[in-house]
Amino acid sequence: MSWTRGLPAALAVCVLLLTGSVSCGSSDAHEEKDGDAISPVGKLLDNTDKQGRHYREVRKKGAPAVGIEVQPDSGNTWDVHLTVHNFRFSPRGTKARATAGRGLAYVFVDDRLVTRLSGLTCRLPARFVPRGTHHVTARLYADDGTVWAVQGRPVESTADITASEAAGAPSATPGATALGASGTYARDGGRGSPERSGTAS
Repeated sequence: MSWTRGLPAALAVCVLLLTGSVSCGSSDAHEEKDGDAISPVGKLLDNTDKQGRHYREVRKKGAPAVGIEVQPDSGNTWDVHLTVHNFRFSPRGTKARATAGRGLAYVFVDDRLVTRLSGLTCRLPARFVPRGTHHVTARLYADDGTVWAVQGRPVESTADITASEAAGAPSATPGATALGASGTYARDGGRGSPERSGTAS
């Protein structure tokens, strides 16, 4: 008699366990050896860029990477060309949430944000590059505004350029200092590249 009364209760417990496993066990986070949870879209760090956007740490293997090349153009402008690896640009209207290997490239001149790119090229007017030497940096961001990072460092690349005319007209570019996703430095004339090089599409 106690068995027949206990059967509905046992069935109810089974149903709760089954339904509970969907909501409680659906997390895709993986447990690391040190106990920190790593989600498929990385782990938010306390580190931020100068605009206060948090770094989103991902593993080095398969991480996004970016290279930059800046060349003088006619009309006192500069052409910026990016090369990306393991990264896709998000179209306009994409929801503001992080998706692995996707997002936008922010372009900075001397740490000042000048544009957000959803493609590989842009043109810098002379007003952004007055006379002197400047650092043009491309940094990769997720769609939620966080910074893609590897080993605590942002995924970015920087090229040095020099405008010699008073009006900011372009001149020959010196060697560029590049910081790729791997955290290694390289020197190259007029461009900055990550460790993994490739051809821009």
